[in-house]
Amino acid sequence: MERRLPRPDQILNRELSWLAFNERVLEEAEDEANPLLERLKFLAIASSNWDEFFMVRVAGIWRQIDAGIQQPGTDGFTPRRLLTEVSRRIHEHVQRQHDLFRTVVHPLLRAEGVAVLAPGELDAAQRTFVRNYFLGTVLPLITPLAVDPGHPFPRLANRALVLMAELRPQAELARERLPVGKLAIIPVPTGVLPRFLKLPGAPGSAAFLPLEDVIRLHLDQLFEGYELDHGHALRVTRDSDLPVEEDAGEDLMKTIEEHLRSRRRGAVVRLQFERELSPALLDLLIREMELAPEDLYPTEGLLAFSDLMQVYGQVDLPHLKDAPLPPRPVPGLDSGSTLFEAIRARDILLHHPYQTFDDSVVRFVREAADDPDVLAIKMTLYRMSQASPIAAALERAAERGKQVAAIIELRARFDEEANIAWARRLEVAGVHVVYGMPAFKIHGKACLVVRREADGIRRYCHFGTGNYNERTSRIYSDLGLFTARPEFGEDLSNLFNFLTGYTRPRRYHRLLPAPQHFREGLMARILRERENARRGRPAGMILKCNALVDPLLIQALYDASADGVSVDLIIRGSCCLKPGIPGLSERIRVVSILDRFLEHARVYAFQNGGDPEVLLASGDLMPRNLDHRVEIAFPLVDPALVREVLGLLRIQLADTVKGRVLGPEGAVLRRGLDPAGPRLQSQLHLYQHYLAGRSLHPETGTARRTRAPRRPGARAPRKRAG
Repeated sequence: MERRLPRPDQILNRELSWLAFNERVLEEAEDEANPLLERLKFLAIASSNWDEFFMVRVAGIWRQIDAGIQQPGTDGFTPRRLLTEVSRRIHEHVQRQHDLFRTVVHPLLRAEGVAVLAPGELDAAQRTFVRNYFLGTVLPLITPLAVDPGHPFPRLANRALVLMAELRPQAELARERLPVGKLAIIPVPTGVLPRFLKLPGAPGSAAFLPLEDVIRLHLDQLFEGYELDHGHALRVTRDSDLPVEEDAGEDLMKTIEEHLRSRRRGAVVRLQFERELSPALLDLLIREMELAPEDLYPTEGLLAFSDLMQVYGQVDLPHLKDAPLPPRPVPGLDSGSTLFEAIRARDILLHHPYQTFDDSVVRFVREAADDPDVLAIKMTLYRMSQASPIAAALERAAERGKQVAAIIELRARFDEEANIAWARRLEVAGVHVVYGMPAFKIHGKACLVVRREADGIRRYCHFGTGNYNERTSRIYSDLGLFTARPEFGEDLSNLFNFLTGYTRPRRYHRLLPAPQHFREGLMARILRERENARRGRPAGMILKCNALVDPLLIQALYDASADGVSVDLIIRGSCCLKPGIPGLSERIRVVSILDRFLEHARVYAFQNGGDPEVLLASGDLMPRNLDHRVEIAFPLVDPALVREVLGLLRIQLADTVKGRVLGPEGAVLRRGLDPAGPRLQSQLHLYQHYLAGRSLHPETGTARRTRAPRRPGARAPRKRAG
């Protein structure tokens, strides 16, 4: 098969496409139809996303610049030009974020009795409360750091909030013949204390004071004998990527631990500071941290909007939040029989968080751990919670003498420490722990249970598009599959043997693991759709994933469009393909859905000449997933489940409320492929489908209008203009 790359003018830059995605997150904060505290939450999410973007993506751009790379990438951008454009856009978006909070969201919250107060707004009772809190709780945790010839400028921790104060010693200090300082840095202990202190107030109200202001009000308690100006808040973001060098001779766990220590010392890629910071102090910071103009982000309000999630969590005003959507039982799993009996009877499709994760996936591992007929459990683990019930079940299974193997990926970004802790704990319990593979991250999601039954050994499988993490399962929308089909069990056994012992299977019956088969499998199916279109047979694709970045796949989709194949893409985040361009991609449409749940499922559906084929997968359409990770793509064999997922996809394509149609440059063109169609919010529609226990059907799945469930007395959402 011919492998061509798009021209630079035919592909969007990945970083700029991601910034367009985060702009869509910001739009959710601007959307008046969203409850007020949900708008605050989206402001926090946008800020948290930027943090990770700087720590990984901007840091990567700087590494290219420092390495002297001047060659444009496949998108035509040089690293320097890209950094300039990234900095410009983020400055615009940050200003938009602050303006929205200051002029819209916070005033509306005040009207509802929720406020982040300035120190001058405290009443007498609140000032007393704050003073007692400072003296009793905050002061013992503060370590002021002087800056002078004997105290060099300290290394500020990544994402740590600090205050910087200029000191003017009073005359009596000179008589004490003790050293005096002129500059001090006060780390704000947000790692151990809440960023926002909830204040006493009237019933039904919720007032907060930022922790940095708690300290600023009492600087005189820290620096007796000095006059000082208002302490200025600042925050640094450091390069936190872990580019682990692959060396088969090194211990992977020790290597990761060393890189984690270096993460705290990474180069600064962003300095956030209050605009009132004096030019002299700013110059000092620039010199000490070797900052460039692109690293500077002055603000006129709060730093670290991500911490506003604490306000969201501490305010109990249901009418200002989305109505809860508690997960529904999985049909067939609530009959009282064992999970193994249900899976043996038929394949079972799971859709979280609409359907319960705890009573399906967690229950699967727990029952396996406690069942005396279960002989072995094998499982991949990428991101685990600190109190993971799944890991605890594996621990218990090993203690009961079962053979347990856990493939724990130590390089799961920002979860490395938790994974290392669980790896050590499970090893103590007798679990055979594999720390990933030297050359590839293991990102696939699968669990294999081997059970002794009356008719012999039977294998039960779970495959998923998301992590084995009960916390994220409540907010990430993912699909999973239970099956006891022998061909899946054999494939998964072979895959685990490869991961633990490098035993290479001759072939796979059903699975398409990366890096061996995933890319080739997708390319072959795209080529098949092209051939079907040329022959006048039904041809089309619906591809849903988090990101479409791979240039080879993008070109394959352009070629499919040219051959008459209709291509619908549901891409939450980065999409480097340019849709709707005559002569290039006029048959390609891109929809991005942003709503209360994070769209995380990867679904690759093909018309296949009238015999639809649906693959679910753990991997996105990115070079790293296709070529540099162990991913697992798995087909749906049961025609009923194929129809179910096709119906799900068509509902999402019909979303006129949260579905944004993207234009050739990544900007939002409109809401919904057919904005004149009925009002439909896909996530609420899907929840009501599961609530009613109905089956989604591709021909009828989009016909019903839905409304969000409301609490008694809850306010109706405002209608959108137009």
